Parts: sequence; C-alpha cells; structure tokens
Amino acid sequence: MGSEDTLKLPVIDFTDLKLEAKNPNWETVKSQVHKALVEYGCFEAIFDTVPLDLRKALFGSLQELFDLPLQTKILNMSKKPYHGYVGQYPMIPLFESMGIDDAVVHEKVESMTNIMWPNGNPSFSKTIQSFSGQLSELDQIVRKMILESMGVEKYLEEHMNSTNYLLRVMKYKAPQTTDTKLGLSTHSDKNIVTILYQNGVEGLEVLTKDGKWISYNPSPHTFVVMIGDSLHAWSNGRLHSPFHRVMMSGNEARYSAGLFSIPKGGSIIKAPEELVDEEHPLLFKPFDHVEFLKYYYTEQGQRDQSALHTYCGV
Repeated sequence: MGSEDTLKLPVIDFTDLKLEAKNPNWETVKSQVHKALVEYGCFEAIFDTVPLDLRKALFGSLQELFDLPLQTKILNMSKKPYHGYVGQYPMIPLFESMGIDDAVVHEKVESMTNIMWPNGNPSFSKTIQSFSGQLSELDQIVRKMILESMGVEKYLEEHMNSTNYLLRVMKYKAPQTTDTKLGLSTHSDKNIVTILYQNGVEGLEVLTKDGKWISYNPSPHTFVVMIGDSLHAWSNGRLHSPFHRVMMSGNEARYSAGLFSIPKGGSIIKAPEELVDEEHPLLFKPFDHVEFLKYYYTEQGQRDQSALHTYCGV
C-alpha cells in the first residue's frame, strides 16, 4: 500500500439515515460499517444531522471552558475514574480534559455548568446538550447496524438500555515546536462506542492490526467512530478495538469532544451465545465494566499490553 502516509481511515456516508426510518442505503452502509469495524475498529462518518453552526459553537464553548482557572476546573469531579477533570500529569503535560455524565440530559449538563459558572451559562449548556443529543443518534444507528450485521438484533433493546452517555471534552496545548510531542499515550478505549469530533489541528493516530499508524486528517464534515474494549468483548472479538494516541506539533491548541457510550454501573458485559461457536470460542469471561475500569487504572493494569485479556480473558 505504499508509504504509511497513504493509509486512511474508511469514510462512510450516513447522510439522510435515520434510526427509525428505513432508507434504501441502510444495507449498503451497514455492510461498510461492519467491514470497517472488523478491519480497522474505526472509520470516519459523514453525518449531517449535527448542523455545522452547532459544531462551530462547540469549539467556542470548549475554549471558554478550558480558559477557566484551574481551581474552577478541578471542581469537575466524579467517583468514576477519568470521568472528572484530568490534567497536570507530568507524563502528558499538553493534555487536560473534563467529563459531563449523561450529557444528553439537559438537567445533568445544567448542573455541571452551574458548578463551572455559578451565575449560569445557558449558551454553554444548550450547545453541549444539543451536540451530545444529536450525536447520540449516530451512536444508536451504528450500534443497530452492528447487531444486525452479526444477526443478534434481538438483543438491541437490552444493549441500548444498558448504556449511558459521557461527553469527554479535551484540550491539547500547542507544544510551540515543530518537533512531535506526545499529547496522549497509546491506549484503547474501554467503553462501547466512541464518537470523536475535533477542530482542524491534527494529532490523532490510529494503529492498524499490522502495526502501522494512520494519521487522521481532521475535517469539519466528519466524525471518527471507534470501537471500545467492552464492545470488542461483547462481540466475542469479532470487532476490533484499536490502539490510538495523540501526537502534537506546532503552535495551535487541539480541542476535541468525544461522546462515549458507556455500560451502566452493575451491567455485565457478556457475549451473546449466538456469537460463540467452534470457530469463535469464548474469548472473555463475563465482567462488570466498572470493576474492569478499576483494574485498568491500577499500576498493573497500566503496565498490561491488554488489560482486558489479563482481567477477564479465557
């Protein structure tokens, strides 16, 4: 395939696709989604349901949020690991992020907003909740297509009801050098599906199964859809959960927002029996996502090449 520079993520067009309304393109797009997630674990999605002016407003809101003083940002707290404020780490000095749990629910967004701005900030709340709500439709379309592709759509309602949405917003400071600096270490996501949107500053790199890095060239018109370890396990390894990282250079900050579908506390990740057979023996024992996260953030979990295999591999 020539040099690594020519490697690109598959691009899939979701224009005019709706969750409930059958579209003649549904089967074609579904087949593209399945192929991309088996081969790469991710793809670029063209999804026009989220208007361009809302996408632009998002970056203004993120800049306003990260410009707040540190003593305000650290008030973004959560009992769940990496759901609150993350920053000030010597290993990744360019990175900081915050989390908004249940970001599709107006009251939850409002409550986080009022901690950051005690006098309120209605435009921030509206932008975050609208963006998350509209993007959640893409998450649901992708997940429906995945279950249909694997012939297990009878589990769709149970599968959808077992997750919440977390919006993680991130800022990577400009390193002010042409040298490449680490923005975020190599990792795989631990959730079900991640949908990322970012400004025009490059940085995201995805590792292919054969060990090559694909650099994502951001576009205002596309989102990156990526599989996490929980869906990799639920699909009994049929879908790939890719390693990825952020590498930064130059003089411009990178802002991104990720909508994460996350298993609810207490929900058990277990592959449906239809996905286990002689050709596909069971790869992972059933596990509680929150307990897995706790293990992942231990010293041992951080050292593991695959925390998922160590934690619950058969």
